[in-house]
This record gives sequence, C-alpha cells and structure tokens, in this order.
Amino acid sequence: MASVVLRWCAVRRVLLLTSSHQFPTVPSLKLHTTVSAMMGATVQQFEEAKSKLSTLKNDPGNEVKLRIYALFKQATQGPCNTPRPGMLDFVNKAKWDAWKSLGSTPQDDARQQYCKLIESLVEEEGGSSTQLTTKAAGSGAVYETLLVTKEDNITTITLNRPAKKNAITTGMYNEIIAALEQAAKDESVIAVFTGAGDFYCSGNDLTNFSKIQDGGVQEAARRGGDLLRKYVKAYIDFPKLLVAVVNGPAVGVSVTVLGLFDLVYATERATFHTPFSQLGQSAEGCSSYTFPKIMGAAKASEMLLFNKKLTAVQACELGLVTEVFPDSSFQSEVWARLKAYAKLPHNSLTLSKQLIRSGEKERLHAVNNAEVELLVERWTSDECLTAIMSFFQGKAKL
Repeated sequence: MASVVLRWCAVRRVLLLTSSHQFPTVPSLKLHTTVSAMMGATVQQFEEAKSKLSTLKNDPGNEVKLRIYALFKQATQGPCNTPRPGMLDFVNKAKWDAWKSLGSTPQDDARQQYCKLIESLVEEEGGSSTQLTTKAAGSGAVYETLLVTKEDNITTITLNRPAKKNAITTGMYNEIIAALEQAAKDESVIAVFTGAGDFYCSGNDLTNFSKIQDGGVQEAARRGGDLLRKYVKAYIDFPKLLVAVVNGPAVGVSVTVLGLFDLVYATERATFHTPFSQLGQSAEGCSSYTFPKIMGAAKASEMLLFNKKLTAVQACELGLVTEVFPDSSFQSEVWARLKAYAKLPHNSLTLSKQLIRSGEKERLHAVNNAEVELLVERWTSDECLTAIMSFFQGKAKL
C-alpha cells in the first residue's frame, strides 16, 4: 500500500504541473447568465443561438442566410482560410465571399454578432429575446457545467465545458444525475444529450484522480465508485426516450453509456474511443454487457480491450450509432426529426420503451455493480496509477 501512496503522490505532482501549463483554468459558466462573459456572447448563448436557428419558421432570405453562415464560420474557425471556389461553383463562392468579407473580425465579436442576429430573427417571429438566456428546464436549478433547456417537448442537456472538450468532472457527474432526475419528472417527451463546441465529450476528466482528501486512495476510489454507480443507474432507470446527438468525438464513459440510449445520432466527423486498458482501467457504463450484445464479442473486444477507435460510419455499421449525418446538415436534420418524434403520444412512447427495456433492467444493474467493483480495484492498483502518471507526463512534454 505504501508504494501505491507514493505513486499517487507522484501522479498528483504531475497533474499539478500539467494543469498549470497545459490546462489553464477558465471561469465557470452558470445558468441565468444575461450579461456576456466572453467579450460579448457566452459559449452558452452561442450554442443556444445555434439551436434557435433551426426553430425559425420563416425563410430569412439568402442575404441573411449568407450572413449567418459567415458569422458562424468566423466565430468557430476565425478568418477565412480556405481556397476560393471556382467561378462556376456559385453557391460555395457566395458562401466564401460572405466569410471572406468579415476580414480579421475577432471570433468573440463574430460570436456576439451571430447571437444578436439570431435573436433579432426570433423576435421578428414573435419569440422572446429572453429565450436566448440559459435556463434550467422548469426547475430553477443552476448548473455550472451543463446547459439544460426545455422546448418543443424536448429537454436538452448540453455538456458545457467546451474549453476542456466537455471532460466530465466529479461535479459534472452530480449535475448530470440531477438533470436526468429533473427531466424524468418534467413534461417533456424526449431527453437529448449533446455537447457544446466541437467535442461531444472527451470522457472522464483525469484531474479527478488528483483530488485525494481524507481517507487516502482507497477512500477516494470507494467514493468514485459510488458516484459512478449512481451515474450509470440514472441512465438505466430513465423512463423516457433518451437520445444522444453526438456532435463530435466521444471518449470513455460518454461512449460506454450509449448502449443505454434509445437513439444515437452522429455527425460524420464523430469518433468513438474507449481507451481503458491504455490507462490501466476497465469498462464501465454497462458496456461489458451492451457492447458484445450490440456488435458481437470480437468487435466489442477491439474497442474495450484493445482501444480501437471507431469512425461514425463504423459505429453505425456495428449498431452502436443509429444513423450518421453530413456535418453540414447534422443539426438541422437531427432536430427536425426529434421535434417530429416529440409530437407523438407521450404515454405511448414511455410505456413502449419500458416494455422494451424492462426485461434487462435487473441485468443492467447487476452489470453496473460488477463493473464498479472492478474499477475500484483498478483505481488503487500500481498498474493504473503508473498508466495515468505516464499519460500526464506525456501531456506535460507537449
């Protein structure tokens, strides 16, 4: 045990060094923000404006659509950096010209202009500008790591740490559990998970392993196991339709729980990676049961044992993903479909899901417990601690 503690202290030193150089802290983002916190529009407001765009009923016209396109590209990628399309490629040339016209406009300014433009279009259609503020789904709850909204019978839970690729902290685990519990009770028909920014989720925030308090490594592992068990249980027991809108790369626990979702829609640029053995750990999220059942034992082993990363198309072919969409039309196509689904009879959907899933709930809870027990043992092993230390040492050298 002494060697474990010594190794853990070494891990903590590496983490502290790494976090001060490679992972600078950013101000936490809270709901009910009405004053911009990022030199104009907050990340939450920008993400919410993107979702509002798909709700517009009226065509704003080509000129406005080109302006929206240009501001979005400038806000997410910076000044135009692609070759000019050919003269006969009229559509893409018009888009390129609109983006190019913004010159060196800072990304923060472009984000603010984008939000204001979408807000004005919403107001013209009779909507309220306050809809663009971040608000929990009917509960008055305030989240620091999530954006939770409810509209069109859909509760959307957005993982909202884009600067950290939506890596899940201990606090974020608790907030997701709370958001699922609230969504189970509200009047929505469907609950949707997605990510802010370019990533869906980069998995567990490994800095969680540096927070060793009273009780040492063993107690920290026990608490972590209890939290993970409760977290996965929230997905298993969720009574309504649960949909993942995978807007970018997904890693670790954000991938393993997908077997507990009813639908998984992914953009073509999404990837799916579960590098557990690389970190001296083992599977969680009931994936040791759901993945072999979904894709077969051999393909599941490639992911869970040998760290194989799947493209969105590969994940769809294996049954982990329901459907893959072009990145350019991903948001509009997916949300149009989900809004249509949310108009279906609520009780019929809920009861039908329960009928489909009820036969496996007891099995899933047993798998969850077994996975957590093994992980607690793994987290306190020399092998796991050495792997995590090596990971962060590699990061520190970058």
